[in-house]
Amino acid sequence: QVQLVESGGGLVQAGGSLRLSCAASGRTFSSYAMGWFRQAPGKEHEFVAAISWSGGSTYYADSVKGRFTISRDNAKNTVYLQMNSLKREDTAVYYCAADRSGSPTRYPAEYDYWGQGTQVTVSS
Repeated sequence: QVQLVESGGGLVQAGGSLRLSCAASGRTFSSYAMGWFRQAPGKEHEFVAAISWSGGSTYYADSVKGRFTISRDNAKNTVYLQMNSLKREDTAVYYCAADRSGSPTRYPAEYDYWGQGTQVTVSS
């Protein structure tokens, strides 16, 4: 069992930056692929970024490519999402998720564990 706790969300002006963190419990974190998803009001979960168990492979949604960076520190059982040049359309609840397969994917159904989410609000 893995528990995930997100932090770092908040209110930021358009063009600003935030860094989200996702702290994981459990000794097997380093073997899991990790992903970030988001859900805006009235919309479905949207893939944001994913990273392999080693950190050697990363994937991004086209909408965030070049602005967001996913990374992980296996020694700290933590995955990060650095968000720069934020836009109003980035406003959403952001969730981290863990995939036991270790291979990153953009499909929510492939993930085994989810955090509770952290709100990101971008104002104009």
